[in-house]
Amino acid sequence: MGSRGAAGAGSQGPKREQALEQRQEPGTGEPEDALPRDALGRAWEELVATARRTVADGLVVGTSGNVSVRVGGTVLVTPSGVPYERLTAQDAVAVDLDGNQVLGDLAPTSELPMHLAIYRSTDARAVVHTHAVHATAVSTLVPELPLIHYMAAALGGPVRVARYALYGTDELAENMLRALADRTGCLLQNHGTITYGATLDQAYDRTAQLEWMCRVWLTASALPDRTPTLLSRGQLREVEEKLRGYGQPRS
Repeated sequence: MGSRGAAGAGSQGPKREQALEQRQEPGTGEPEDALPRDALGRAWEELVATARRTVADGLVVGTSGNVSVRVGGTVLVTPSGVPYERLTAQDAVAVDLDGNQVLGDLAPTSELPMHLAIYRSTDARAVVHTHAVHATAVSTLVPELPLIHYMAAALGGPVRVARYALYGTDELAENMLRALADRTGCLLQNHGTITYGATLDQAYDRTAQLEWMCRVWLTASALPDRTPTLLSRGQLREVEEKLRGYGQPRS
């Protein structure tokens, strides 16, 4: 959305230069290593590329979604209401884990409470939120995406739907966290999707997979006098076990 984030999200807090040079790792009381400017710069470039990809792949319209990435104790986020194709290095926006803005003059995304809730509660390093068409449609129909495909295992299990709440609110963030318990993605009722991962690529891939599964279920469900075959929880657990060894062996 294009409005400003929750109260406090745009506050300046300590001087931004100091905040970027030396931050405290939450819960340790000790300063973490200074964040190199080039690390933040690379992260911002990757964030912008991912945000533009959500538009190119039809997962958002205009500025309706948002993306974030965590670098140490700093969270880079897309700004509110700015078309992604216009974003440059000078538009970088960052906050700390308390929502205090430490970089940039543009307002952070209005969905900042959801992003910060994920970073505070999980080991996420990247978050992608979209208004993908098929996923949003499914969010209005069921409390949980039916097990139409085994790739639900890649998100931790059956994908739940978080109860509706006004965008940009702590209530929505709380509803989202309940739906995300033991999951890396969920649907947001009458709203869209949110996924997270260890990297922007992983978070994005999970978003794309979720949208694809929603499209498959809607397509199969639309056939008259036919009921889609669904997987059992036992079958999904078998997939979860097999996915642990998926990919190329490590040398």
